[in-house]
Amino acid sequence: MALRIASVNTNGVRASFRKGMGEWLAARDVDILAMQEVRASTEDLEALLGPEWDILHDAATAKGRAGVAIASRNKASIHRVTLGADDFDSAGRWLEADYEVDGSIVTVVSTYVHSGVADDAAKMAEKWKFLDAMEERMPELAGHSELALIVGDLNVGHRELDIRNWRGNRKQAGFLPRERSYFDRFFGPLGEPVEGVDGTTGPGLGWVDVGRKWAGQVDGPYTWWSQRGQAFDNDTGWRIDYHVATPALAATVANYTVDRAVAHDQRWSDHAPVVVDYAL
Repeated sequence: MALRIASVNTNGVRASFRKGMGEWLAARDVDILAMQEVRASTEDLEALLGPEWDILHDAATAKGRAGVAIASRNKASIHRVTLGADDFDSAGRWLEADYEVDGSIVTVVSTYVHSGVADDAAKMAEKWKFLDAMEERMPELAGHSELALIVGDLNVGHRELDIRNWRGNRKQAGFLPRERSYFDRFFGPLGEPVEGVDGTTGPGLGWVDVGRKWAGQVDGPYTWWSQRGQAFDNDTGWRIDYHVATPALAATVANYTVDRAVAHDQRWSDHAPVVVDYAL
């Protein structure tokens, strides 16, 4: 069967629905929808999406901030919301759900990684903690199900191809060598030593960047554009929204699309949805 999974940072789901997200969703025939920066209540999500969707939602500790959700046509068999040590607050940023599909378990994670600020040590510390926790959890997820998928706004452009103006962002959060090195390991060969762009070495985790594998060695395709200036019109974007899949799931990809709006005034978020068909 085909499983269509979409992920989008809604930049506030209530505002996105006012601007056209509902019309996009109605036309897209999505089976599983992962959302980030929901910034709304579960009741809000239920009212916006309607009764045909089963909704899982993990709100942030601070009201009106972050928030991740997964909406699906079929009910999840189980879900989990904790990541990292007990004293680490991952609320609103990591939501796992298991779905039974033709006798197999497909695990989907909706995640919203901290953006960070390069010259703010405290904010970067939270990002490092989160990426450390991800790096520890990913092998466990792969062991739990060979059909595992992490989607969402990961707030890191892995390679120069992922940011149009990469030269001007080398010292900015989202493109720091230390951040990018995590992704070198995420996508490095399983168990083999991987040297990151920051010079550190660690074992590869063997996961697949579905967007890069599908698009090839080209600029983008970008998934986020600043609301300021002419960034969208000039396609001066970042590819920071990902489908990160285990090899077995990545091998089933039948189509990958970034649903970029046709014009600036037709955008309903500063991010574009990333929609992937998995032929299970």
